[in-house]
Amino acid sequence: ELRGEIMVFQPMLIRDIGKDGVTVETRFPLYLDSLHELRLTLSEKSLVVKGRVAHSAITDVDQDVVTYRSGLEFVGASGRVLDAIRDFLAAIKSDRMGS
Repeated sequence: ELRGEIMVFQPMLIRDIGKDGVTVETRFPLYLDSLHELRLTLSEKSLVVKGRVAHSAITDVDQDVVTYRSGLEFVGASGRVLDAIRDFLAAIKSDRMGS
């Protein structure tokens, strides 16, 4: 008997992003220390980055829907990806300070 796994992209809500990681909300659990590929759209750039689950908890239960909030730390991100994240964060900070 052979076993395998398939990776399926599921939607998530990004609650917070920083240069080292991201906090997301999902309707499915993410297990501590598990690795996931995240596809992020930052302004006009789309990137894929690997993240390790640092913490996860149930934040809401509404009828049949459970919401989980998880923190993932970026792992092995290339310089190009980290630069894109830093540029995105700097642009947001600049927009907030200019408003």
